[in-house]
Amino acid sequence: MNKIIKILFQFILLIILLISFYPVIADSAGNLAKYPPEGRDIKIKTSSSGFPKLYPEEITLLTGKYYRLNISCPDVKDDITGWRIEMKELLQNSHLRLVTVGDIEIHLQGLSFNAIECDEIGSAHVSLVPIKPGLYQFYVGNVPSAVGKPIGQSGIQKAGKYVFGKFIVR
Repeated sequence: MNKIIKILFQFILLIILLISFYPVIADSAGNLAKYPPEGRDIKIKTSSSGFPKLYPEEITLLTGKYYRLNISCPDVKDDITGWRIEMKELLQNSHLRLVTVGDIEIHLQGLSFNAIECDEIGSAHVSLVPIKPGLYQFYVGNVPSAVGKPIGQSGIQKAGKYVFGKFIVR
């Protein structure tokens, strides 16, 4: 009987310890989206063969850190030569804060979006906090209308020209 009481006592003590340390374990240690965000530039140019070229192809991010992805398309001529950027996996594993196109800011507070299309020279900015480590591939390819698909269609446009980049979140 003493052995059962001892085991029960140890179990209760363990529960009490876990409950008392829970706020420490769950605490984020402050504002995860503390201004200013750290910038990461992604430039999408058009190669001489007509394929998109990413600069850089690989981007490393840390969980819990606030970032602004500065996506620029400096040589797009029109809707047909534009590029579509999809980063679904990264966005599903991040807290999305803000999307900026030109001078327009869209405050999202955790919602997501499907893609960004560069169909004219310009840039867009996506501010986020990665929350789950992992390797997240992103796609850059023709806008769907350039390959005869409906405008806004998501996914890889296999009939078109595309490349993949990757986000490494640690």
